[in-house]
Amino acid sequence: MIGAGPSGLVASKTLKERGISYRCFEKGSDVGGLWRFQNDSGTSAAYESLHINSSKQLMAFADFPMKSSLPDFPHHSHILEYLEDYTAHFGLKSNTTFQTSVINVVPISKEQNQPSGESTTGYKVEFSDRNGKVGRETFDAVIVANGHHWSPKMPKFDGQFSGEILHSHHYKSSDSFHGKNVLVVGIGNSGVDIACELSRVTKSTLLSTRRGAHIIPKYLLGKPLDRVASKHFWKFCPMWLRQKLFAGLLKITRGRQSRYGVPEPNYKVLQEHPTVSSELLNLLGHGKIKIKKDISSFAENTVQFVDGTSEAVDAIILATGYQIKFPFLENDILDPSGNEIGLYKNVVHPKSPGLFFTGLVQPWGPLMPLAEAQSQWIADLLQFKAMLPEQNEMEKVIGKDRKKIERRYVKSTRHTIQVDFYPYLDQIKSARSQKNGRPAIPAFRGCSSLASEPQVNHSQGGGSRVEQTPDTANPSKILARSAELRPDSDSLPRKTA
Repeated sequence: MIGAGPSGLVASKTLKERGISYRCFEKGSDVGGLWRFQNDSGTSAAYESLHINSSKQLMAFADFPMKSSLPDFPHHSHILEYLEDYTAHFGLKSNTTFQTSVINVVPISKEQNQPSGESTTGYKVEFSDRNGKVGRETFDAVIVANGHHWSPKMPKFDGQFSGEILHSHHYKSSDSFHGKNVLVVGIGNSGVDIACELSRVTKSTLLSTRRGAHIIPKYLLGKPLDRVASKHFWKFCPMWLRQKLFAGLLKITRGRQSRYGVPEPNYKVLQEHPTVSSELLNLLGHGKIKIKKDISSFAENTVQFVDGTSEAVDAIILATGYQIKFPFLENDILDPSGNEIGLYKNVVHPKSPGLFFTGLVQPWGPLMPLAEAQSQWIADLLQFKAMLPEQNEMEKVIGKDRKKIERRYVKSTRHTIQVDFYPYLDQIKSARSQKNGRPAIPAFRGCSSLASEPQVNHSQGGGSRVEQTPDTANPSKILARSAELRPDSDSLPRKTA
């Protein structure tokens, strides 16, 4: 397991309750990932005033509800406390190695001069602790949960800017911007949140956007946005009708956003990741924020815009999104250029058996329950309770899903992993029910049936591992015992990173 943020934690919990041996590596000194403000891993994009955009009821894991005393949209500190409670309740720290970075993950099949008899499945994982000490270990499967909001995407502009310029990833509070003229670039959720916060302390706040966005309030009809429509609406209502109903509801609740100075996008609602804010339009109406067009160029402290106007500013904050990166994987294993990941259901690598990803989706709705469903599917695959299509079939599905995204969404690297909450849950449920096909790890292609539950034997030292043995009477029987992979071994220890 790589990462102990929400996705890594729920995957760890799932593997633990299934009796699957695993080890989790976390770069930071504690759990929480993005939700640990100023995380010493350097990967958290949280800022001091951050609140979630999904309601607490929908965001919580299925078997661990959030406290009823929390507001509808909790502060990031509440989410961290929730994740810490979740970790303590299910005892997830014991298998997690903190302040340890994974450097390299290499399929054993790629290594040269394998000893005779050694399995060619599994992965060699290289990692480094806080003192720079390097370790190496072999795992049968790897689950990547390193997130996708940690590597800032930095646009290039003509000219040089003489003032302060930073990405929103590094913005933590408004403290250093009092009395300044600040330009925020990007009208996504972070850009809008930061512009609204800055507008209360700056001399002037500008918000630059290329094409605008549909601004959606956090509450509609007195309910949190994600609780207005039932799951049946999202699952069964055709897209054209969803768009018409949603657009009508927005028009009733907020009117035409161009009245406030926000450009009307040249595409329909639901064709972009939502920008959710109940503050922006009011602050525009108060004159606290001013909308500007896309940037043309810089000239010292002056910003030129494509409409020919210019503004003198002291600082620029780039809320321009993120690049998906896996620094521990070579590009010939997975190349995320353009944020295109090429994974089956955004979870399974079609060409690298035993390589899984969790939390690698951008949903209309909260991420955590989707990562929970993904983790349950991964555990099913590791325990042979579910099978996969053949590689060519998975690649066909990946291609079809990509075309669906291209047809629906505005072309942007922001939308490559976009999913709808309830329909995606149904997709994972369907994948979990697949009993025919190939095992997730080809070494077990001889399995003729599925194991119900793993048997765990803790009688010997070194921890338990779930493994497949060449039991001809029951070739799919999953056993667990302490064992090391030996060149002359007939069995393959099952251990997950």
